[in-house]
Order: sequence, then C-alpha cells, then structure tokens
Amino acid sequence: MPCYRCGARQTDPVRGASPWKRGVRHEAQILVCPDCQRAHDLDLETCASCGSSALICRLGEVECRSCGSVRQARPADDLVAAGLPSSETSRSTGAPDLSAEVEAALNRVLGRS
Repeated sequence: MPCYRCGARQTDPVRGASPWKRGVRHEAQILVCPDCQRAHDLDLETCASCGSSALICRLGEVECRSCGSVRQARPADDLVAAGLPSSETSRSTGAPDLSAEVEAALNRVLGRS
C-alpha cells in the first residue's frame, strides 16, 4: 500500500518499529510515509471518544487504538453522496496503480519490451 499523499511505497523494513504511520481517511485504511508525516495537515479521521488519530479500519469497523472505541464504517454510497471518495487509491495521488507497477516489474524481470 503506498503513502496516500505522495504515492511512495514501503521498502523492506528494518528491525524495530516502522516509521510509517497508519490512519483512517474517508473510511479507508491508509499509510503515511515518514516524509509526509512532517506535514501538519494530514486530514486523518479522529476518534469521537478521545480525539486520537490512531485509528484502524477493518471488516467494516473503525477502531481506535488509543481507547478501544469501535464504530461502524460508513458505507461507500454515503461517502460518494457526501462528495468524498469511497476509498483512497493510487489514482488520487497521480501515482501508477499497483497492477501497472507489477506488470512493469514482470516485463523488466522477464525481459519483455
């Protein structure tokens, strides 16, 4: 999964905690690279109970990692009606999508032109 702001992809992690930050934006799990974390306008969703932005989205639920509060994620139809994208995709950052990257990598490795 690329960084939602710049499209950078994670490299193989070193031992220890990852410098990448997880978050939820428009009801979708996103990653933020270390460079983009320096921006103060990440526009991440926050917990209604404690205000933390340490949220994870899974199986139609959004859970706060700080206080444990869980809520249902809004359906994609509600997001589109509100003018928000239903998920964060690489197309929103202008970066090539994953299938195009995989195809290009296979072509390089297999010597196709």
